[in-house]
Amino acid sequence: MNFSAQDEQYMRQALSIARQGTALASPNPRVGAVIVTPSGEVAGTGFHTYAGVKHAEVLAIEQALQAGERTRSATLYLNLEPCSHQGRTGPCADALIAAGIKRVVAAMQDPNPQVAGHGFAKLRAAGIQVEIGLLEPEARKLNEAFARFITAKRPLVTIKSGMTLDGKIAPPPGETPLPATPSAGGTTGGWITSEEARAHVQELRHESDAIMVGVGTVLADDPLLTDRTGRKRRRPLLRVVVDSRLRMPLDSRLVKTAKDDVLVLCSFAEEKKRRALEDRGVRVEQIPLGSSDGRPDFNEIALRLGQLEITSLLIEGGALVNWTALACGMADKVFLYYAPKILAGMGSVPFAAGAGFSKMSDAALVKDISLHRFGEDFAVEGYLRDPYAESAAGNISGKQISAEQVSAERVPATKEEKA
Repeated sequence: MNFSAQDEQYMRQALSIARQGTALASPNPRVGAVIVTPSGEVAGTGFHTYAGVKHAEVLAIEQALQAGERTRSATLYLNLEPCSHQGRTGPCADALIAAGIKRVVAAMQDPNPQVAGHGFAKLRAAGIQVEIGLLEPEARKLNEAFARFITAKRPLVTIKSGMTLDGKIAPPPGETPLPATPSAGGTTGGWITSEEARAHVQELRHESDAIMVGVGTVLADDPLLTDRTGRKRRRPLLRVVVDSRLRMPLDSRLVKTAKDDVLVLCSFAEEKKRRALEDRGVRVEQIPLGSSDGRPDFNEIALRLGQLEITSLLIEGGALVNWTALACGMADKVFLYYAPKILAGMGSVPFAAGAGFSKMSDAALVKDISLHRFGEDFAVEGYLRDPYAESAAGNISGKQISAEQVSAERVPATKEEKA
């Protein structure tokens, strides 16, 4: 389908408006709408927030109607298919028909099975011209977490890590921090990556509903795990700790700052410690065992977070948590930051520490790679599975790795994880 330069301009505006719903729309998708009159004037815009209830296209219609009948014969640009079912609001497709919209240009079909094509069909049945596919790749990326959540009932899981060029996330345990090293961001001190890269991590946190580490990271680094962008969120970033036997220190910064936004997932809940954590505002839940080693099942964790309407999870754990998420097939994508440094050494901590995949054909395959630059650092963003394709739990290569193959030793986190 041929789209004009003007069509692309307004769709880019719709996508930009949709991004204003980041951290405000979840568990719903981020949607932006732009209504353009036949004379080429923007008559109304809107973006969806979950708390605001009304959908983007309805808000755009209301804004356009405030200035008169400016929706008649207008074109609506929208990054996602209008809904056609009754939910918390009425069908948006009906609202567009009633408003007299003549043409709808949408970036993509809604991955929600309740909508998926039905909205477009209703519009076409009413005589509205519908055109689909403009800037679809950008639209799909914007709502990949929603797609994973709505089709698989579990969050999009991203493993984030900062490392040296040779894949090390920390010096040998017990060694002194990395010395001050000049970089594009200035002196980095003990940090592996630059200030620019670490600032971007906060952007990833802001886009996520939850962040997860293992209790080993809490014991070693006492992190806060907060979203420090300063931008609004509909709900706090859920701070999740995998803690098999409730070793979480009561004087940790996570516990001290807990306001129903810290969730500890354990295999065995000693009642006295559980009550002590809950009395301090920490939520504690038991998760079925992943194996005889006493660790919670990571895929059960994903399913539980899905039940809590967590659409996106950022894993910032150490080497063992990274390996476990890869080995059990929980992870959907990676965002790996690399600094121009080489640690080397047998004792330095690798990105993922465990049994590893035994054959190259079993290795986790990262696809659809994008590269990002942060000063002298760079990052690799890629996918282990298509967020738009529902898939059963299991190893990415198709061969499940048992939890018995994951080393039980504590592997230190990096300084990137201390924040």
